[in-house]
Amino acid sequence: MKMNITGKNIDITSAIRDHIESKLKKLEKWQVDITGCQCSFSEEPNKQMKFEATVTVPKGQLVASAVHEDLYAAVNEVEQKLERQLNKLRHKPEARRSDKPELEEETE
Repeated sequence: MKMNITGKNIDITSAIRDHIESKLKKLEKWQVDITGCQCSFSEEPNKQMKFEATVTVPKGQLVASAVHEDLYAAVNEVEQKLERQLNKLRHKPEARRSDKPELEEETE
């Protein structure tokens, strides 16, 4: 998976990069072909950290963002949101019913 991490007005330390990469590596367990990941984080005016991630899959893109005082908490929240989206994407075809149940007629 190709990963691009961008910081707006914030330096990307190796600890931040390692945390983001380890969290987003967990998304590969859903066995969905992830072609790329674009991450960006910035500091909002009220000292809140905003983290956004866009994951590219063959059927489109999955987008999640979170605003939190702690950058690591925001990364964790985005990872959970992306996991829910991947879970839905992975299991959606199974959830559809292929044929309607037939009504049985009673004969007397």
